[in-house]
Amino acid sequence: MDDVIVDPEVPPQDARVLRQSRDVLLRMRQGWTPGLLPRFSGPHYWMLAAFAPAACFGLLLSLGMMSAAIVMLLLAVPLALLPLLGRGGGGGDGSGAEASERAAFAQLRWYEGRYVLVDDLDVPAAALLVRARRAIATVTGSRVNADGLLDDVRNAVMLPEQEWEIARLLAKLSALRGTYAEAGAPGFEAVARALRDSEAAVLARVEALERYAAGVADAERAYVTQVRIEELRSRAHQYEDLAAEAGADAFAVPELERLAAEAARLARALRRPPGNAGETGE
Repeated sequence: MDDVIVDPEVPPQDARVLRQSRDVLLRMRQGWTPGLLPRFSGPHYWMLAAFAPAACFGLLLSLGMMSAAIVMLLLAVPLALLPLLGRGGGGGDGSGAEASERAAFAQLRWYEGRYVLVDDLDVPAAALLVRARRAIATVTGSRVNADGLLDDVRNAVMLPEQEWEIARLLAKLSALRGTYAEAGAPGFEAVARALRDSEAAVLARVEALERYAAGVADAERAYVTQVRIEELRSRAHQYEDLAAEAGADAFAVPELERLAAEAARLARALRRPPGNAGETGE
């Protein structure tokens, strides 16, 4: 599963960048920022490094400022070599990786507050998020959902919204719990009660998702059984022929009728909703 959970309303292309930027985000948490200006390297850099000092040197000479021109020339040489020292022997111009990190940094800053890094959650919050995501995966990965027996369109909208809301609330809860613990003030019972009530509210959302997932799992088992029984029914004539040849019609016919009745019962069960898909949004 993704380590960065993104608000579903973020445009898909930007959301993809955010989900792939965990490492950049962790470095940002430690105070890292990319350089303000891109590095020049390769032939473009050396053209600039050679032309700019030469142009300034000629200008200063034309103005009769020989001393200043000599000083500028002495400073220009080590400045031109700085990029070589900054590469640390890594080779390449680094433009691809650095540009990617710069783009990720810009997106992370722009969408601040609309994503959650799983690493930021404390242990209880992370455990609740795992439960919620497991329940969602049960629904979205089921055959009954893929085959359109559930409200797959609503699931495609509702479930990502629930994942985001739960992650967002758990991130706030983790941050406030951390602040409360650092304050070392156990006497503030009102604060502790508010934290407990908030966790209980998120837990209720997670449990509603789990109930829905449990209902879908039951429907999944019934659906798989029905598919198998329908396959047997489609081959009923083969079994009847075999039973006739073996002289076992008296046994085969009632057994096949029992299978048909079981298939009908399961079909009726599948027509009932597997659970209240809407309660997680309430």
